[in-house]
Amino acid sequence: MPSSRPLDLSFVFTTSTQVPLYWTSHGPTGGERAIVLHGGPGAHHDYLLPQMLALAANRELIFYDQRGGGQSRTDDPAPITWETQVRDLGAVVAELELRPLTIIGYSWGGLLALLYAIEAAGDGSLTPPSRLVLIEPAPLNRTWRQQFEAEFQARQTSLQVRKLRDELAASGLRESDHDAWRQRQFELGVAGYFADPARATQLTPFRVTGKVQSSIWESLGDYDLIPRISGLETPALFVHGWRDPIPVDSTLAAARAMSARCVVLEGSGHVPYVEQPDALFSAIEQFLEDTSDLVR
Repeated sequence: MPSSRPLDLSFVFTTSTQVPLYWTSHGPTGGERAIVLHGGPGAHHDYLLPQMLALAANRELIFYDQRGGGQSRTDDPAPITWETQVRDLGAVVAELELRPLTIIGYSWGGLLALLYAIEAAGDGSLTPPSRLVLIEPAPLNRTWRQQFEAEFQARQTSLQVRKLRDELAASGLRESDHDAWRQRQFELGVAGYFADPARATQLTPFRVTGKVQSSIWESLGDYDLIPRISGLETPALFVHGWRDPIPVDSTLAAARAMSARCVVLEGSGHVPYVEQPDALFSAIEQFLEDTSDLVR
Protein backbone atom coordinates (compact mmCIF):
# COMPACT_ATOMS: atom_id res chain seq x y z
CA MET A 1 0.00 0.00 0.00
CA PRO A 2 1.22 3.57 -0.62
CA SER A 3 2.67 5.18 2.48
CA SER A 4 1.65 8.49 3.98
CA ARG A 5 3.81 11.42 2.98
CA PRO A 6 5.86 13.12 5.75
CA LEU A 7 3.90 16.00 7.24
CA ASP A 8 5.09 19.08 9.10
CA LEU A 9 3.29 18.75 12.43
CA SER A 10 2.10 22.35 12.17
CA PHE A 11 -0.10 21.26 9.28
CA VAL A 12 -1.57 18.14 10.86
CA PHE A 13 -4.55 20.28 11.94
CA THR A 14 -6.30 22.90 9.86
CA THR A 15 -5.86 26.51 10.90
CA SER A 16 -8.72 28.15 8.97
CA THR A 17 -11.64 26.22 10.48
CA GLN A 18 -13.46 27.29 13.64
CA VAL A 19 -12.41 23.97 15.21
CA PRO A 20 -8.99 22.56 14.22
CA LEU A 21 -9.57 19.51 12.03
CA TYR A 22 -7.10 16.65 11.83
CA TRP A 23 -5.97 15.79 8.31
CA THR A 24 -3.44 13.61 6.58
CA SER A 25 -2.49 12.62 3.04
CA HIS A 26 -1.35 9.51 1.24
CA GLY A 27 0.16 8.97 -2.17
CA PRO A 28 2.41 10.86 -4.57
CA THR A 29 2.48 14.64 -4.35
CA GLY A 30 2.73 17.17 -7.13
CA GLY A 31 0.06 15.68 -9.37
CA GLU A 32 -3.60 14.73 -9.21
CA ARG A 33 -5.28 15.19 -5.84
CA ALA A 34 -8.61 14.16 -4.32
CA ILE A 35 -10.27 14.66 -0.95
CA VAL A 36 -11.96 11.66 0.69
CA LEU A 37 -14.97 12.15 2.96
CA HIS A 38 -15.63 9.45 5.55
CA GLY A 39 -19.00 8.27 6.74
CA GLY A 40 -20.84 8.53 10.02
CA PRO A 41 -21.67 11.24 10.61
CA GLY A 42 -19.56 11.54 13.74
CA ALA A 43 -17.00 8.92 12.73
CA HIS A 44 -13.40 9.37 11.52
CA HIS A 45 -11.35 8.58 8.45
CA ASP A 46 -9.30 5.64 9.77
CA TYR A 47 -11.85 2.94 9.04
CA LEU A 48 -11.50 3.56 5.31
CA LEU A 49 -7.92 2.34 5.60
CA PRO A 50 -5.99 0.47 4.45
CA GLN A 51 -8.24 -0.59 1.57
CA MET A 52 -9.02 2.87 0.19
CA LEU A 53 -5.31 3.51 -0.26
CA ALA A 54 -5.59 1.51 -3.47
CA LEU A 55 -6.69 4.82 -4.97
CA ALA A 56 -3.51 6.52 -3.72
CA ALA A 57 -1.26 4.66 -6.13
CA ASN A 58 -1.73 7.30 -8.82
CA ARG A 59 -2.80 10.40 -6.88
CA GLU A 60 -2.58 12.15 -3.55
CA LEU A 61 -5.54 11.43 -1.29
CA ILE A 62 -6.45 13.91 1.44
CA PHE A 63 -8.34 12.55 4.44
CA TYR A 64 -9.64 14.56 7.39
CA ASP A 65 -11.71 13.81 10.48
CA GLN A 66 -14.92 15.79 10.26
CA ARG A 67 -15.80 18.06 13.16
CA GLY A 68 -16.90 16.17 16.25
CA GLY A 69 -15.30 12.83 15.40
CA GLY A 70 -11.92 11.14 15.67
CA GLN A 71 -9.11 13.61 16.29
CA SER A 72 -11.38 16.54 15.41
CA ARG A 73 -13.51 16.33 18.53
CA THR A 74 -14.54 19.56 20.20
CA ASP A 75 -15.89 20.77 23.53
CA ASP A 76 -17.89 23.50 21.78
CA PRO A 77 -21.50 22.99 22.96
CA ALA A 78 -22.98 24.41 19.75
CA PRO A 79 -24.84 21.75 17.71
CA ILE A 80 -22.96 20.38 14.72
CA THR A 81 -25.23 20.51 11.67
CA TRP A 82 -24.97 19.59 8.02
CA GLU A 83 -24.28 23.26 7.33
CA THR A 84 -21.37 23.12 9.79
CA GLN A 85 -19.88 20.20 7.90
CA VAL A 86 -20.35 21.91 4.52
CA ARG A 87 -18.63 25.07 5.78
CA ASP A 88 -15.79 23.00 7.23
CA LEU A 89 -15.33 21.15 3.95
CA GLY A 90 -15.20 24.44 2.08
CA ALA A 91 -12.54 25.74 4.47
CA VAL A 92 -10.44 22.58 4.16
CA VAL A 93 -10.64 22.74 0.36
CA ALA A 94 -9.55 26.39 0.39
CA GLU A 95 -6.77 25.95 2.96
CA LEU A 96 -5.25 22.97 1.19
CA GLU A 97 -5.77 24.61 -2.21
CA LEU A 98 -7.67 21.66 -3.65
CA ARG A 99 -8.45 23.11 -7.04
CA PRO A 100 -9.55 21.56 -9.35
CA LEU A 101 -11.60 19.65 -6.83
CA THR A 102 -12.24 15.91 -6.90
CA ILE A 103 -14.38 14.64 -4.01
CA ILE A 104 -14.65 10.96 -3.11
CA GLY A 105 -17.42 10.50 -0.56
CA TYR A 106 -18.35 7.30 1.26
CA SER A 107 -21.74 6.74 2.94
CA TRP A 108 -22.54 9.95 4.90
CA GLY A 109 -19.51 11.41 3.12
CA GLY A 110 -21.33 10.86 -0.18
CA LEU A 111 -24.35 12.79 1.10
CA LEU A 112 -22.04 15.51 2.43
CA ALA A 113 -20.38 15.75 -0.99
CA LEU A 114 -23.77 16.31 -2.63
CA LEU A 115 -24.81 18.87 -0.02
CA TYR A 116 -21.54 20.68 -0.63
CA ALA A 117 -22.03 20.59 -4.40
CA ILE A 118 -25.53 22.05 -4.02
CA GLU A 119 -24.27 24.86 -1.80
CA ALA A 120 -21.25 25.55 -4.01
CA ALA A 121 -23.54 26.00 -7.01
CA GLY A 122 -25.08 29.02 -5.32
CA ASP A 123 -22.16 30.30 -3.22
CA GLY A 124 -19.25 31.83 -5.05
CA SER A 125 -17.04 31.53 -1.98
CA LEU A 126 -17.01 27.72 -2.22
CA THR A 127 -14.89 25.87 -4.76
CA PRO A 128 -17.30 23.84 -6.91
CA PRO A 129 -16.34 20.20 -7.39
CA SER A 130 -15.02 19.26 -10.81
CA ARG A 131 -16.18 15.67 -10.34
CA LEU A 132 -17.71 13.45 -7.67
CA VAL A 133 -17.25 9.81 -6.71
CA LEU A 134 -20.10 8.73 -4.43
CA ILE A 135 -19.67 5.33 -2.81
CA GLU A 136 -22.74 3.91 -1.07
CA PRO A 137 -24.16 7.39 -0.38
CA ALA A 138 -26.40 7.70 2.65
CA PRO A 139 -30.15 7.80 1.90
CA LEU A 140 -31.05 10.87 -0.13
CA ASN A 141 -34.39 11.49 1.54
CA ARG A 142 -36.08 10.79 4.84
CA THR A 143 -38.27 7.98 3.50
CA TRP A 144 -35.27 5.99 2.26
CA ARG A 145 -33.51 6.65 5.56
CA GLN A 146 -36.45 5.16 7.44
CA GLN A 147 -36.36 2.13 5.15
CA PHE A 148 -32.64 1.76 5.80
CA GLU A 149 -33.11 1.92 9.58
CA ALA A 150 -35.81 -0.76 9.46
CA GLU A 151 -33.75 -3.05 7.21
CA PHE A 152 -30.60 -2.66 9.29
CA GLN A 153 -32.50 -3.43 12.50
CA ALA A 154 -34.00 -6.53 10.88
CA ARG A 155 -30.56 -7.75 9.86
CA GLN A 156 -29.11 -7.14 13.31
CA THR A 157 -31.87 -9.23 14.89
CA SER A 158 -31.77 -11.96 12.23
CA LEU A 159 -31.26 -15.59 13.15
CA GLN A 160 -27.76 -15.55 11.64
CA VAL A 161 -26.55 -12.59 13.69
CA ARG A 162 -28.30 -13.79 16.85
CA LYS A 163 -26.49 -17.10 16.49
CA LEU A 164 -23.15 -15.30 16.22
CA ARG A 165 -23.97 -13.29 19.35
CA ASP A 166 -24.89 -16.46 21.23
CA GLU A 167 -21.61 -18.06 20.18
CA LEU A 168 -19.69 -15.06 21.48
CA ALA A 169 -21.57 -15.09 24.79
CA ALA A 170 -20.77 -18.79 25.27
CA SER A 171 -17.12 -18.44 24.26
CA GLY A 172 -15.82 -17.01 27.52
CA LEU A 173 -13.83 -14.51 25.49
CA ARG A 174 -14.98 -11.58 27.60
CA GLU A 175 -13.16 -13.01 30.61
CA SER A 176 -10.17 -14.57 28.82
CA ASP A 177 -9.33 -11.80 26.29
CA HIS A 178 -11.29 -8.60 26.79
CA ASP A 179 -9.71 -6.81 23.82
CA ALA A 180 -10.63 -9.66 21.49
CA TRP A 181 -14.14 -9.67 22.95
CA ARG A 182 -14.51 -5.92 22.27
CA GLN A 183 -13.28 -6.43 18.71
CA ARG A 184 -15.87 -9.15 18.19
CA GLN A 185 -18.55 -6.92 19.68
CA PHE A 186 -17.68 -4.27 17.11
CA GLU A 187 -17.84 -6.79 14.26
CA LEU A 188 -21.29 -7.94 15.32
CA GLY A 189 -22.39 -4.33 15.66
CA VAL A 190 -21.69 -3.69 11.97
CA ALA A 191 -22.59 -7.15 10.63
CA GLY A 192 -25.85 -5.90 9.13
CA TYR A 193 -23.98 -3.67 6.69
CA PHE A 194 -22.40 -6.66 4.94
CA ALA A 195 -23.79 -9.05 2.37
CA ASP A 196 -21.92 -11.73 4.33
CA PRO A 197 -21.66 -10.83 8.05
CA ALA A 198 -18.45 -12.87 8.29
CA ARG A 199 -16.68 -10.18 6.23
CA ALA A 200 -17.09 -7.69 9.09
CA THR A 201 -13.82 -9.04 10.54
CA GLN A 202 -11.97 -7.20 7.74
CA LEU A 203 -13.31 -3.74 8.60
CA THR A 204 -11.02 -1.44 10.58
CA PRO A 205 -12.79 -0.63 13.88
CA PHE A 206 -14.19 2.85 14.42
CA ARG A 207 -16.34 4.81 16.81
CA VAL A 208 -19.20 7.18 16.14
CA THR A 209 -19.82 10.18 18.38
CA GLY A 210 -23.54 9.71 18.95
CA LYS A 211 -24.27 13.33 19.84
CA VAL A 212 -22.74 14.52 16.58
CA GLN A 213 -24.54 11.91 14.53
CA SER A 214 -27.89 12.82 16.06
CA SER A 215 -27.47 16.58 15.68
CA ILE A 216 -26.53 16.31 12.00
CA TRP A 217 -29.42 14.04 11.09
CA GLU A 218 -31.81 16.25 13.07
CA SER A 219 -30.55 19.31 11.20
CA LEU A 220 -31.57 17.72 7.89
CA GLY A 221 -35.17 17.42 9.03
CA ASP A 222 -37.62 16.01 6.48
CA TYR A 223 -35.06 16.25 3.71
CA ASP A 224 -35.11 15.25 0.04
CA LEU A 225 -32.02 15.92 -2.06
CA ILE A 226 -33.27 14.48 -5.33
CA PRO A 227 -34.97 17.68 -6.60
CA ARG A 228 -31.97 19.75 -5.48
CA ILE A 229 -29.31 17.69 -7.26
CA SER A 230 -31.24 17.53 -10.51
CA GLY A 231 -29.76 20.89 -11.46
CA LEU A 232 -26.17 19.87 -10.85
CA GLU A 233 -24.03 19.37 -13.92
CA THR A 234 -21.00 17.94 -12.10
CA PRO A 235 -19.79 14.65 -13.62
CA ALA A 236 -20.38 11.94 -11.05
CA LEU A 237 -20.00 8.23 -10.44
CA PHE A 238 -22.37 6.48 -8.05
CA VAL A 239 -21.53 3.02 -6.67
CA HIS A 240 -24.02 0.97 -4.66
CA GLY A 241 -23.98 -2.57 -3.33
CA TRP A 242 -27.08 -4.56 -4.22
CA ARG A 243 -27.09 -6.02 -0.69
CA ASP A 244 -26.66 -2.68 1.04
CA PRO A 245 -29.34 -2.07 3.72
CA ILE A 246 -29.60 1.43 2.23
CA PRO A 247 -32.18 1.10 -0.56
CA VAL A 248 -30.57 0.93 -3.98
CA ASP A 249 -33.50 3.05 -5.21
CA SER A 250 -31.96 6.03 -3.42
CA THR A 251 -28.74 5.85 -5.41
CA LEU A 252 -30.46 4.99 -8.70
CA ALA A 253 -32.75 7.99 -8.34
CA ALA A 254 -29.76 10.24 -7.60
CA ALA A 255 -27.85 8.97 -10.62
CA ARG A 256 -30.87 9.54 -12.86
CA ALA A 257 -31.35 13.05 -11.48
CA MET A 258 -27.75 13.94 -12.33
CA SER A 259 -27.53 11.90 -15.54
CA ALA A 260 -24.55 10.26 -13.86
CA ARG A 261 -22.73 7.00 -14.26
CA CYS A 262 -23.93 4.31 -11.81
CA VAL A 263 -22.43 0.93 -10.93
CA VAL A 264 -24.37 -1.62 -8.85
CA LEU A 265 -22.23 -4.35 -7.29
CA GLU A 266 -24.19 -7.58 -7.06
CA GLY A 267 -22.16 -9.26 -4.30
CA SER A 268 -21.68 -6.30 -1.99
CA GLY A 269 -23.40 -4.71 0.93
CA HIS A 270 -22.51 -1.27 2.29
CA VAL A 271 -18.74 -1.80 2.41
CA PRO A 272 -17.55 -2.55 -1.15
CA TYR A 273 -13.96 -1.57 -0.40
CA VAL A 274 -13.93 -4.68 1.82
CA GLU A 275 -16.44 -6.88 -0.01
CA GLN A 276 -15.78 -6.11 -3.70
CA PRO A 277 -12.56 -4.05 -3.82
CA ASP A 278 -11.47 -5.03 -7.33
CA ALA A 279 -14.82 -4.14 -8.88
CA LEU A 280 -15.09 -0.94 -6.85
CA PHE A 281 -11.64 0.42 -7.54
CA SER A 282 -11.64 -0.53 -11.21
CA ALA A 283 -14.92 1.37 -11.69
CA ILE A 284 -13.54 4.41 -9.87
CA GLU A 285 -10.24 4.37 -11.75
CA GLN A 286 -12.09 4.12 -15.07
CA PHE A 287 -14.28 7.10 -14.18
CA LEU A 288 -11.30 9.17 -13.03
CA GLU A 289 -9.43 8.33 -16.21
CA ASP A 290 -12.44 9.21 -18.36
CA THR A 291 -12.79 12.59 -16.63
CA SER A 292 -9.08 13.35 -16.25
CA ASP A 293 -9.33 16.34 -18.60
CA LEU A 294 -11.43 18.10 -15.94
CA VAL A 295 -8.53 18.25 -13.44
CA ARG A 296 -5.71 19.33 -15.72
